[in-house]
Amino acid sequence: MTYLAPRQGLFAIILLVSFCLQTLLLVISTDQQLSKSRALKGEQMVAQLIDEARLSLENKDRVSLSVIANRYTSEQDVTRILIKDNNDDILVPVGNAPMQQGDTIRQIATKGDAVIGSVALTLKDISKGEIIAMQWPFVIGMLLLHLLLWLIYGYLARPTKEQINAISRDISELHREQFRQLDQRGSERDYDRSSYEDDRRAADVEVTQSTVDNTATADASAAVRTLNIHGAVNSYIRGQQGATSADADTRTDTEHDSDISAGIKDDVDATSKAESAHHTENKPSETSHNQSIGKAAHGSAHLSATRTFDSVRVQIVFHDEFNMLERLAPAQRLPYLALCTQLLNQATTELLKQPLLLGVSVINEPSFDDKGASVLLKADNSHAKVALAGVMLGKLYLMLNKIIHDKHIELSRFALPAKAGVSDDAQSEAMMHLLHGIGKKEQMLILLPNAGLKQISHHVQVQSIMRPTTVYERECAIFDGGNDAMIQRLADVRNAVLMVDNQEASYS
Repeated sequence: MTYLAPRQGLFAIILLVSFCLQTLLLVISTDQQLSKSRALKGEQMVAQLIDEARLSLENKDRVSLSVIANRYTSEQDVTRILIKDNNDDILVPVGNAPMQQGDTIRQIATKGDAVIGSVALTLKDISKGEIIAMQWPFVIGMLLLHLLLWLIYGYLARPTKEQINAISRDISELHREQFRQLDQRGSERDYDRSSYEDDRRAADVEVTQSTVDNTATADASAAVRTLNIHGAVNSYIRGQQGATSADADTRTDTEHDSDISAGIKDDVDATSKAESAHHTENKPSETSHNQSIGKAAHGSAHLSATRTFDSVRVQIVFHDEFNMLERLAPAQRLPYLALCTQLLNQATTELLKQPLLLGVSVINEPSFDDKGASVLLKADNSHAKVALAGVMLGKLYLMLNKIIHDKHIELSRFALPAKAGVSDDAQSEAMMHLLHGIGKKEQMLILLPNAGLKQISHHVQVQSIMRPTTVYERECAIFDGGNDAMIQRLADVRNAVLMVDNQEASYS
């Protein structure tokens, strides 16, 4: 018979802890080395970027700065570049900071002694999984080494035949010693028991002999009189005890019955009161529960997550908190609306040229008015990604409007920030209410069925609305960022639109 090594499981736990500690130390040391190299690389890239963009930064040329910054974001380690002017106003934000965060390197751009701006470059954090993937030969080698040590210990630490025989002899001696002690204790108990029985028999014999002697010498007449007196006394005591016990039993039974009746009555009264109070308290709660169920069923009848759709409506409204657009003179309002319309049409045209959005077409001709603009996109076939096209168009216009708004504010001209909403055509009215109710500046709301959300899930990241109050707010989502490929496409389309409309980007 083969025996296992002693405490083999404990030794396996020790080896597992050793392997985890070695892997942790490897990850920490590799992370420190990579962080130092990435920091040096980031500083060099920032210095080179400032040298290339010094002239454009001095002239505050956003288009040129965007084109220059995009070349650096193509690096694998760079996630975001932020270029600011000397007033600390953002000129060009490039990258995807909401999706990936990291270390930021900031440096001030100067021309002579004058500060003309600053550049902030964010480097992507290296995850622990990437480090382990890079060092996989070492990790697998250490795992195999620890497994080999465990197998060697299990083979070498097994007890030999001599050790097994010695242990068997020790166990046999221990059992024999225990049996010997038990036999000694049993014989001592038997001896003590026999001695006690002999002593008791001798005492009984002595008591019996003395009793016989006393009885023989007693007077016959005195014995008869004593017996008569004792009999009378015993008869009187028995009679008194019987009467007293009968009275006590009767009185005890009566009190017990009355106590039981009172207790039952109190329990019945308490139960009745509790049930009446329970029914009284449950009536309003049941009513409110029924009302809430009715409201939920009514909301679900109007909004179904499994509804079908083949068209998406993108609605863009101005974030006008003080109704400044209504107070603006027509000579200024109409050119501004015409500029926004031209920007939206050009963005739609350039975006639908992307191969990713093949099969998506525009149904209407959008134009801006005081209430905003609406673009209706339709899928020409079942493979067209119309939901993704709507989300990309909304985000693209917000990016363009941000640049136009900042430029007009810099020139002391009128401009308004915007917010967008993307929904299927059946829920366009509900989306308009959501935009006016909970929409924030530079924010995009998404109200799509499950098929649309699945279509955009591989490209964008969304988050739910905190503390929703209606069924539409519960189903609505907020755009929270996109992956690198989609952000790069939007940046390319944005640059193409700005190049076309560069001469018409302002109005008189």
